[in-house]
Amino acid sequence: MMSGNGSSNGATYQRLALLASDTDRAQEARDALLSQGDWVPLAEADAAVVLGGDGFMLQTLHAMLDAGRVIPAYGMNLGTVGFLMNRYDKRAAISARVNKARHWTIAPLLVEAVTQDGEVHQIRAINEISLLRETRQTAKIEVTVGDRVRIKELVCDGVLVATPAGSTAYNLSAHGPILPLDSRLLALTPISPFRPRRWRGAILPDRMKIILRVLDPVKRPVAAVADQKELRDIAEVRLQIASDADLTLLFDPGQSLEERIVAEQFITA
Repeated sequence: MMSGNGSSNGATYQRLALLASDTDRAQEARDALLSQGDWVPLAEADAAVVLGGDGFMLQTLHAMLDAGRVIPAYGMNLGTVGFLMNRYDKRAAISARVNKARHWTIAPLLVEAVTQDGEVHQIRAINEISLLRETRQTAKIEVTVGDRVRIKELVCDGVLVATPAGSTAYNLSAHGPILPLDSRLLALTPISPFRPRRWRGAILPDRMKIILRVLDPVKRPVAAVADQKELRDIAEVRLQIASDADLTLLFDPGQSLEERIVAEQFITA
């Protein structure tokens, strides 16, 4: 799921693209950085400097995947949490920061979602794929891992599968486990489970295929949300690691995503 040991990437990024979310803070930061170099369009860049929050970083990474050209991304936090981002400092030389950064390589989930009318959609999820009830009726979901049905009927508000990079996001809010980046694991986490009430989820090898089949989808409709993309009236989702779609995040030395995941487990307030 996540590879790389946080080592220096050994590359020299000469052509940088500057991308900013549409918030006032991010646009002000963009204006402050414009004079630091000759920025190039994303299609011509060796690496991207991304100004915003985690949501904008995910949006940028998905745009790269959709365009079929993925380059390393160095984020600077102008949002709220900034889990995937570095600290913003307008005084620092941005080119030097990017070229001193350490890299982490992420493989997202490849999700095949089938709707009630038989349409098949292929989407990728960098953080997680969530199945969520659409109405006040609880969802009923059959859970298959590997070649075996593990839970015949999970009655719940929903269920999600999170990557190590996404394990501190929605998964953590749903009381799922935090996964080390190099663990090659996935978190399968129920959302407000009613039956079986004591099931708290599972930690799975990321090589295993997972199938989530919606039971009684007409009466109990379910939506699938992969990061920021939503599909409604789902009948079934099948997911596995997208091993051919590696993404690279760049972090300042000592500020890696791995350290943030470890630190998150010691927050007590």
